[in-house]
Amino acid sequence: MPRPAFALTLPVLGAFLAISACPPAYAQESAAAQPVRVVKLPEVERSALELQPQILVARAATNIAAGQADQARAPLLPQVTATASYTRETGNYVSRPGVIPGSTTVSTPGWDLGRSFDYWNFGVTAAQLVYDFGQTYERYKSARSTVEAQRLQEQTTRLQVVAGVRRTYFNARAMKELVDVARETLDDQNRHLTQVQAYVAVGTQPPIALAQQRAAVANAQVQLITAQNNYETAKAQLNQAAGLAAGTDYDVGDEELARVEEEDQPLEKLVEKALATRPELASLFRQRQAQEASLSSAKGSYGPSLSAAAGATAQGVQLDHLVPNWNGGLVATWYVFQGGLTNGLVRQVEAQVQSIDAQRSLEELQVRLDVDTARLAVRAAKATIGAAADAATSAREQLRLAEQRYATGVGNIIELNDAQVASTSAAAQLVEARYGLSTARAQLLAALGRT
Repeated sequence: MPRPAFALTLPVLGAFLAISACPPAYAQESAAAQPVRVVKLPEVERSALELQPQILVARAATNIAAGQADQARAPLLPQVTATASYTRETGNYVSRPGVIPGSTTVSTPGWDLGRSFDYWNFGVTAAQLVYDFGQTYERYKSARSTVEAQRLQEQTTRLQVVAGVRRTYFNARAMKELVDVARETLDDQNRHLTQVQAYVAVGTQPPIALAQQRAAVANAQVQLITAQNNYETAKAQLNQAAGLAAGTDYDVGDEELARVEEEDQPLEKLVEKALATRPELASLFRQRQAQEASLSSAKGSYGPSLSAAAGATAQGVQLDHLVPNWNGGLVATWYVFQGGLTNGLVRQVEAQVQSIDAQRSLEELQVRLDVDTARLAVRAAKATIGAAADAATSAREQLRLAEQRYATGVGNIIELNDAQVASTSAAAQLVEARYGLSTARAQLLAALGRT
C-alpha cells in the first residue's frame, strides 16, 4: 500500500503563490463532487463474480471443454446418415476395359445428347463402433477429466478475483481514511497559522515564523489534494478489479475483514488444510487423469478397430418404380504401420504426465509459500496495530504539548511543525496497519482456498 509523503518542505515563492490560490477553487470542486452512494464489500464481490472479464473467460473455457467432451463422446454413439439426390442425366453407354456388355445392357451405336432421364437415389446408412481397444472411450474419459480440471481452474480464477477485489477495496478504504488525516492536518495548520499571525502582529514572534507556517499550510493543502487524488485512483482500481465500467462518484464503506478462524494455527496445519482445498491442486489431479486416459487411448492405436455398418437404398428413374436394396456387414480396420505415429503419440503423452507431476510438486511449494507469507503478514499486522496506535497517541500528545509550549512562548515554530509532521505520519501509519490486517486476512483466505 503506497504511503503518502507528509514531510514539510519550503516551496519556492512561485509555487507557494500558486498553491495559495488553490483553496477557493478546490473547495468548490470538492463541494461539487460529493459521493452519491456508499459501496460495501459484498456488493463489489458480487459484481466481480458476475462481470469480471477474467471470470467470464474462465467460464467460457469451461464451456469450451464441455463442448469438446461432447465431441469426443460422439463416435461412441450410432452414426446415421440419410441421403437423397435427384439428377437429370443422359444414358449413353460407355465401355470400360474388362467389362463385357450383358444381355441387359442396351448398346446402341454412337451417342445421343438429346435424350435424358430422371434418376432418383435415396439411401440410409448406419454405423456403430463395436470395439477399438479403448481408443475412443479413453479419449472421451480424457475429455471429461479435462472439463473437471477446467471447472476447478475457473474456481481458482474466482478465488483470485475475490482476493484482488478485497485487496483493492481495503486499499481504497485506507486512502479514504488518509484523506481524513490530511484534512485534519490542514485544519491544524490553518489553526496554527491564525495563531502565528496574531503573535507576529503583536511582535512576540519573528516574521519568519509566519512565512514558515504559510509554507506548512500550503504543504498541507498539497497533501490533501494528493490524498484525495489517491483515493479517486484507488476507487478506479477497484472498478477495474470488479469489472465495472463506471465512474468513481461513490464512497467505500467502513468495513474490515473479520478474524480468520485458523489465523493463529501452526504453519503445518494451515498448509495441510490448503493442500486439501486449493483448487489448483485438484485441477492438476484432474489433468493427470486426463493424460492417463489419453495414454490408454494412444496405446489402443496398436490394435484394430471393429465397426458394424448397415444401409438401405432405393434407386430408379421413376419415383413410383424405385428399386430397393440393403446391405450390412462388419468392418475391421488395423493400421499396421504408420511410420511410428503411435509410438510418438505415446511418448508425448507420457512426457505430459511427467510434466503434470512436476507442476504439482511446484504448486505444493507455492501453496506452502502462500500460506506462510499470509500467516506472517497477519501476525505482523496484528502486532503493528498496537504499536501504531501507541505511536499515534504519543504523537498526538506531543503535538498538544508543542501547541501549549508555542502558545506560552516557550516553544518555536519549528518544534510545532515537527510535532505536526510526527502526528500526521503516526496517524497515517495507524491507518495502514489497520487495513493492512484486513488485506493480510484476505490473503490468508485465498492461500487456504476459501472466500
